Amino acid sequence: MRRTIFHSSDAHPGEWRRGWPIVAAAMLGSGLGPGLYQNLSSLFVPGLEHDLGWTRGEIATAAGVGMIGALAAPAVGRAADRLGVRPVVIASMLVLALGYLWLASVDRALWHYTVGVLLVVAALPGTSSLSFGKLIAARFVAHRGMALALGTSGLATMTIVVAPLLGLVIDRYGWRTALLALAITTVAVALPPILIAIRDAPLATSAPRADAAPAAELPGLTAPQARRDARFWLLILSALLINFATTGLVTQMVPIGIERGLPAGEAALLLTGFGVSAIAGRLLVGVLIDRLRPFPVAAAIAIVSALAFLLLAWGPGGLGALLTIVFLCGLMNGAENDLLPFLAARLFGLRAFAEIYGSAMPIALSGSAIGIVGFGRLHDWTGSYAAALVTGSVALALAATCFLLLTKVRAAGG
Repeated sequence: MRRTIFHSSDAHPGEWRRGWPIVAAAMLGSGLGPGLYQNLSSLFVPGLEHDLGWTRGEIATAAGVGMIGALAAPAVGRAADRLGVRPVVIASMLVLALGYLWLASVDRALWHYTVGVLLVVAALPGTSSLSFGKLIAARFVAHRGMALALGTSGLATMTIVVAPLLGLVIDRYGWRTALLALAITTVAVALPPILIAIRDAPLATSAPRADAAPAAELPGLTAPQARRDARFWLLILSALLINFATTGLVTQMVPIGIERGLPAGEAALLLTGFGVSAIAGRLLVGVLIDRLRPFPVAAAIAIVSALAFLLLAWGPGGLGALLTIVFLCGLMNGAENDLLPFLAARLFGLRAFAEIYGSAMPIALSGSAIGIVGFGRLHDWTGSYAAALVTGSVALALAATCFLLLTKVRAAGG
């Protein structure tokens, strides 16, 4: 029997004209959301080491434990399906600002830092493709891959722009002031235009009551049906492996650059290179999956990044070479944020998109937690980042295998 793949029937030729405000909101939400702190967190490591006396491994472990905030994702997904995106976005951005304020006030108690990271991570589902991805998938069909690529590119763009600015703020005023600046930016800069952009979006894209328009009007599986599908678990495993490698890398990027012989200022530029690669990865995969089979495309990009991880461990040094290598490492990070919502919508439909995505997110983000802790602890145990980078390379190769297996596994009941 043929594998079940869901597509929306509303392939309106004016989808960009109708859908661009949603894409713009997604760009801003991802760009100034919790993912920005994750990408820039290595900028704070030297200050935390110096001022609070923590080791890199302790900082990484505390941050990794804070990833339990991702357990909020299923509830957030259900709320987005039933209440709509707007209240979810408002609540998430306010929780994010609270997390930044908490982090700015931490003392030498390491658990205080863990609580701050937990708040930041808890805000992630409501500002990610879990919320915006369903709106984009409902508005776009022919250009869904590119729309998702642009919607998720805000994080990479803001990483490029904000990294050097935040570095200057930290150098001049300290890391606590930088966190206060992020809190103000979240509430005053990001939230108002997002709410304006999605003001015409439906309050909810599925209905909670039997007497209302039923969720089954949208094509696709329910969340329990998706969780019984082997493809759901392969997709989650690929995300877990990618998050382990790329999050572990980006949260140790500046120390890795310093270890490879760069001064701190030049090492911070590696974050910019990583951000550029994330944009390139998103746009490249957006173009390719609208035209080619998405699973081999995903596998090919994962293999490129896996090889680059090995080069970062043992390849040439110098700023130019390391920027190029980091660029290749980050391609899968960029592609993953576009691929997962695209593949989830394609495999399981839009009926319970946010709840399905929310069910997957805590498990997928556990890879981030393992990567954050693992890269820091492996450095403490071995005295270098080589072992962590090799492990990340293996994880990406396994993710490529998962993508290829998705073409072989039958749908539940298929």
